[in-house]
This record gives sequence, C-alpha cells and structure tokens, in this order.
Amino acid sequence: MFRRVKNKILRYLLIAIYSLIIIVCAVQLNFLWLFGYSPTQRDIFMPTLNVSSELYTADSVLIGRYFEEDRDPVSYDSISENVLNALIATEDVRFYKHHGIDFIGLFSSAVSTLKGDPRGASTITQQLAKNLYRTRYNQAQGLLGKIPGIRMGVTKFKEWMTAYKLESKYQKKEIVTMYLNTVSFSNNAYGIKSAAVRYFNKHPKDLKATEAAVLVGMLKGTTLYNPIRNPKTSLVRRNVVLGQMQKEGYISKGQLESFSKEPLQLNLNNQEARSNNDSYLRSAVEKWLEKWSEEHDIDIHTAGLKIYTTIDSRMQKIAEDVVASQMKELQRRLDNTWGDELPWRDKSGNILPNFLEDRVRKLPIYASLMEKYKNEEAVFAKLGEPKKMRIFTWDGEEEVEMSTMDSLKHYITMLNTGLMAMDPYNGKIKVWVGGINHRYYKFDHVNQAKRQAGSTFKPFVYLTALESGMAPCDTYEDKPVRLDFVNKKGEKEVWEPKNADWSFSHRNMSLRWAMARSLNTITAQITRDVGWDKIVETAHRCGINSHLESVPSVGLGSNDVSVFEMVNAYATFMNEGKRLEPLLVSAIYDNDGKLLTSFETKQKQVVDPQDAWLMTYMLRGTIEEPGGTSQALWEWDLFQKNNQIGGKTGTSSDYVDGWYMGLTKDLVAGVWVGCDEQSVHFKNSHTGEGSKTALPIYALFMEELYRHPELGVTFGEYPAAKVEITKKYNCPSPRIVISAPSDSTAIDEELEPIFEGEGVEQTETTDTEF
Repeated sequence: MFRRVKNKILRYLLIAIYSLIIIVCAVQLNFLWLFGYSPTQRDIFMPTLNVSSELYTADSVLIGRYFEEDRDPVSYDSISENVLNALIATEDVRFYKHHGIDFIGLFSSAVSTLKGDPRGASTITQQLAKNLYRTRYNQAQGLLGKIPGIRMGVTKFKEWMTAYKLESKYQKKEIVTMYLNTVSFSNNAYGIKSAAVRYFNKHPKDLKATEAAVLVGMLKGTTLYNPIRNPKTSLVRRNVVLGQMQKEGYISKGQLESFSKEPLQLNLNNQEARSNNDSYLRSAVEKWLEKWSEEHDIDIHTAGLKIYTTIDSRMQKIAEDVVASQMKELQRRLDNTWGDELPWRDKSGNILPNFLEDRVRKLPIYASLMEKYKNEEAVFAKLGEPKKMRIFTWDGEEEVEMSTMDSLKHYITMLNTGLMAMDPYNGKIKVWVGGINHRYYKFDHVNQAKRQAGSTFKPFVYLTALESGMAPCDTYEDKPVRLDFVNKKGEKEVWEPKNADWSFSHRNMSLRWAMARSLNTITAQITRDVGWDKIVETAHRCGINSHLESVPSVGLGSNDVSVFEMVNAYATFMNEGKRLEPLLVSAIYDNDGKLLTSFETKQKQVVDPQDAWLMTYMLRGTIEEPGGTSQALWEWDLFQKNNQIGGKTGTSSDYVDGWYMGLTKDLVAGVWVGCDEQSVHFKNSHTGEGSKTALPIYALFMEELYRHPELGVTFGEYPAAKVEITKKYNCPSPRIVISAPSDSTAIDEELEPIFEGEGVEQTETTDTEF
C-alpha cells in the first residue's frame, strides 16, 4: 500500500503515522500482555482516590481517621495561590500552554542532559497520571516491563497517552487540584491538606509563600527535603523554589530576599494528635464495623466516610481526666506497697523465679539478639545495659537511661484500667476509656481484656433467686457453708467459702442486706438453692457473652468477663428487663455527605420487669443498707435532690482486680483497675479492694458529670416501677446489738439506712472473693 505513494517523504510519514496508531492500539489493548494495564476511558472519567475516613463523636468532634494513605481532598478554591504558583514555577512552567505533553520541555531537557545537566521533563499532568494509575508499579507492567531499557520507554509512552486523555477530559484547574490531592508529602501525608496540617497545622488556603515553597520543594525528594528529618536541606530547597517563583514573576526580588532569610517555622502541634490517631476508641470502632464493612464491601480506610460514634466528647474528656488523675495516685500507692521488693508473686506470696527473663524471651528483640550472639548469657548482658529511651510515666513522657530489662519491669508493674458508660435505655455508649495510654498499651481493657468479676457478679445470683420466686425481704443466715459437688472430671470436691473478714454473724439477713454487704456465705447458700447452672444461664441472658464455668464459685465472680459485658448486663436491670445491643456507631455518611446507614439498638425482654425493678432497688441497698459496700460514695457530692445510685464493688482473689459497677437514672458505668500481669497486685484490702481502686474513679467521674447537667446526666430518683410489684421488698431496717454498760442490759437499736452521711458508724465489710 505504501509503495503506491511516490513521494518518499510522504511515504515515510504515513508509515510513521500508521506505526504510531498500531503501537497506540497495541499498548491500549495490552496486546499479547506485552505492555501491561492502561487506564480506560472509565478510569479517566472516574479516577479512584484512596480517601481517608473520618471518625467523629456524637457532638461532631473529629477524633481520628482511617487511612492507607492519609488523604483528605480539597477543592481548587481551598488551595492558596502561593501553592499553585510555587508548583507551576518549579514543576511545570508551561503547564497552561501544553496539552499534557510539553514537547518544548522535552527538547530542552534533552539538550540539558547532553550538556551534563540532567533535568526531568514530566509535566504536572504526566505526574498526575503516574500518581493516579500507578503506572510504574509492577501490576501496571507487561512482559516488556521485564526488560530494563524497554520498561521505562513503555511506561513513559503510557503516561503520555494517559496525560493526553486527562487533558481532553479535565480543565487545568481540575488537573492541578487532583495532582495536589494525590501527591505524597512524606510522613504518611498524602495531598496538600494533610501536608499543610502535618507540617504547619493550618488549612492549605492559609499557606504563606515560604510554607508553600517548603511543601512544593519536597516533591523533588520527600525524604531528602523533609523539613522534620532534614531541616537544613529543606531550607536550601525552599529557597530554590522561592527563586523559581521570583524568576517566573510570582514574587518580587525584595520578597525573595526577605523570604530567603526566614527560618522554616514549622508548626508540629498537630503532630502529637496525629501520632495518637490510633486510639482505643478508633480501634474499637474499626472492630465494631468489621461485619458492616464486609457485608457492604466497603473499606473504611479508603472510602472517605464520615463515621459518627455515640461517644459524647465532653463526657469522654471528663472520664479521661479523672482516669489520669486517679490512676497516677493508685500507681503511687502500688509502688509504695512493694517498695524495693519484687512485686511478682505466686498465690503463697513467694517471688516467681525468672519472671522477667521468661517474659523478655517472648519479645522480638530477644530473638534478634539470639540470632546475633548465639548465646543467652550474652543476650541478657546486652539487655541489661542502660541506654537512652523515652518511657511513659504519669508525669508525662520522660527521657531516661534505662536497660531493656528495667524498662520491661517498669511497664509490667504499671496499673491499667477500663471504663465504659452507656445510656441504659437506647444502648448508646457515651464513654470508652480502654486503658491508660494507647501508644504504650494497645490492649483494650473495655472489650478485649477479660478478668475475674469478683462480687460485681453477685447480682446475677440474686436475680436468679428472684426469678425462682424469692423476694428481697426473704432471709438467710450468715453462717458457715459447706458445698459438696462433683467436678467435670467426676471427682468429689468440697467448697467452704468464707466471708472477707473470716467471721460469721449468725444473723438472719434479707437478700437486700446480704447483697449490700456482699456476704459470700449467703451468696453461696443461694447458689446452692437455685443451682449454679441457672446462674450461668441468667448472666448470659442479661448480656454476658463470655464462657462461664458452671461451678459453685460462679456467683462469687470466679469467671473472666469484660467491662463491656458487665455494663451491658447491668443496663438490663435499669431498662425494665430488656437486654440491649450496645451502640458505638450511630451513622455513616459517604464522601459527598449522603447518609449510607444509621444504627439503632435491638432490644429483647429477657427479665421480668418486676424482677428487673427489684434488682435496681437491691443495688441501691449497697449505699442505703448498714455496712453496704458502696457507702464510700458518700465522700463525694453525689446525693443532691434525693439522687439515687445503685452499685456493686468487686475484688478478685489476692486483690488482683478491682471493680465498680454503678447505676443512676441516666447512666450505667463500669470501671476495672488492675495490672495486665496478674502476678502483680496490691497486698491487702486497705489499698487493693475495688472500693479503694475502681469506686473512686466512678465517684469522681459522676461528681464531675453532675456539675454539667447540659450533658443529660442529672440528679434524681430512679424511675418508678411501671408494673405492679407483688413481692415484699420494703423490709424492716436491720437491728444490730450494741453493747451496753455493765450495769445495764444490752439494748437493740434500729439502724436506719444511712443518708447524707449521718447515722450509726459501721465497720465496712469488704468483698474480696473466693
């Protein structure tokens, strides 16, 4: 066909045109898998950006992000002219004149390269093509990509084609905006907004010329010109960009001279917030949304969602502040308890041998050093050498000289906590404090950690008693108990629980008074009468999902449960016997602000309303009955306007775990305190009981909440029963014998429930469990 064309020049021109067409078609179709993937018209029309999703509280406070690339796109109007000018002057001075490929720039680049001054010739549009479609990644390469010299040629040709498509589809403003929203600025900041916040803590609209020059200067080498890692080279590069801006007429010579003398002036105040992005709450929401994400085929890390939690930021702040202040004091108390003694002990109080060594053997650094030294003695010698490090303390992060072994001891002996508060009527979780510091302790003590519940589990025993037909005024004698039973192995065992003070009053006590004083002997008798299998069933029905060993000691809290479960189960009492599904997320919106889904709790009637109301009445007894284990709450300003609080303390064996569960008319909350390493704990009841560790945190939290009625938690009495109460519950006040003078007879005196801190002083009965 070409031979018919007599003119040689025209013939060669036609051959070149046809060859180009064939090459373009071959590349576009990935002929014989030679060239790899090329963006289609659909890809050009709808480019995909991995946009970070944002996490908000119920009152619209941003508390975190989910991202693979921390990207938050902005519009053209939201970008400072300084950024646009710096970018054009430095990266593509002919941007507004070419159509994606700058042939003049290509020629100039070739000439400069031949002269020994290599320069890049990629236009902004070509760089956008590279960023959007990852043209230089292996998945975009075909078989020819395996040949080094040809690989770059094919890649460049595809970028030219893609750049031309982009220029045909979008205006220049749209192209430069997409570029600035996709380019990396190091430190996991993708896009101009993330970079502006990361390095200068301001919106891209507010960036000055010097700040814009720093960011644009990074594009030549994000590591080499990183202003945090390499401030000197970043400053030099910034001034080069400023020089280009002056050359292209964007700034004057006087401005160049003035700007070049300025320091970098970074503002990294937002850096700490960014580093704390991976919080307990953020992790909990991610886990909570796993099923939803899978069902809807949505990756929250790339979908640009707006996720609204049920958390109230003001209540959350109060809780976090209380935890910080109280845990600091509790840590001081634990440290003083042991002094210079090693705190890790077995049940008999003996020091556990090789405790630290056994734990360090599980660390990656141990395996790494063993590979290097091949000798454990040398490894432990190395781990014992002091070095500079930063550690978490309650006085802030401190730089110290400490060995790895001492550092491990420091962290193992730190107390931790979990606190959760929930509206008992709609299931909305208002507060979630998963631990003392997420950076150093990733384990969430609200929903991941499971610990022995101690006496906080006893209400499920008393609820089972009510469901079996008993009433709050029915009585049991506080006396020694012996339970014979057969364990799972078919072996006969005997269980003889003791009260915390190892004494027995031999008094008949109502169920309400016995639960208020948390007597193990009466709880054990009820467990014997109603059956421990039934108690397990009751707890599961109310909201405990963990496996519970059905043993006689189940009612004394011998099983491990989470704070999340306990709050959920206690809410069933306040919610008229209806079990809720706790809500952590209320709504999810897409990147355009369209509501994708909203969440509401599910409720199921699992307890008779009468028995549920009677349980709230009995839980009030821990404050109102003589010797009630919650009476320490009177130390705080919690009882204005006839305010009613119900609650339950809990302490596991050897003071390992301290608990407090509290109920008011508006809120159910649970607190746990203890060390992650269960061999480290308090020594005695004076320091380690739940009433001394967890209860004060609850009290301080509620006291501060009551100072802010606008948050919806106010003083007041419990809701009246909505059903007829047929069981006797308003029992006569307990009578305690008080010794009289020797010349008179002993007298009985009525002890009314103690209100406003007045009444006969009682010796507190502790509630340490089996």
